[in-house]
Amino acid sequence: MVRSSRILDPTSRRIVRALDRDPRAAVGGLAETLGLARGTVQSRIAQLFDGRTLRPTSTTVPPETLGYSIRAVVTAEVDQDRFEEAMVALQEIPTIIECVATSGQNDLLCQVVARDTDDLYAVGQRILRCPGIRRTATSIVLKELIAYRTIPLLES
Repeated sequence: MVRSSRILDPTSRRIVRALDRDPRAAVGGLAETLGLARGTVQSRIAQLFDGRTLRPTSTTVPPETLGYSIRAVVTAEVDQDRFEEAMVALQEIPTIIECVATSGQNDLLCQVVARDTDDLYAVGQRILRCPGIRRTATSIVLKELIAYRTIPLLES
């Protein structure tokens, strides 16, 4: 998990909220809207990206607009002696859009996308063939009920 080296202060939180509302906002416009100096906004944005506080991949295209109409969650057990090898192989699968290490019965939780159920089956088989992957389980996402969000955290 990527952790920021510092907690966002109120000024950085205001900038992130403004960027979340309008990701294409110009630095000058943000400075004016927020009542901050242009240099302050510019340097804060640079720090947020350099410190990996802002996800460099936060500009997202919904997978369905690219023809991937199915989203699923794949959990996997990994032979711990081959964990790094498994991660290298999983990185090569472009339809894995997120992979996190978990505690409990499974070691990994991967969010994957597929064009149809046959494609999803193929993705699952490709994951299972990765070195060190012992077993997988796949659950199809039926409906997104709460989209990924951080605005409520910025406002707390």
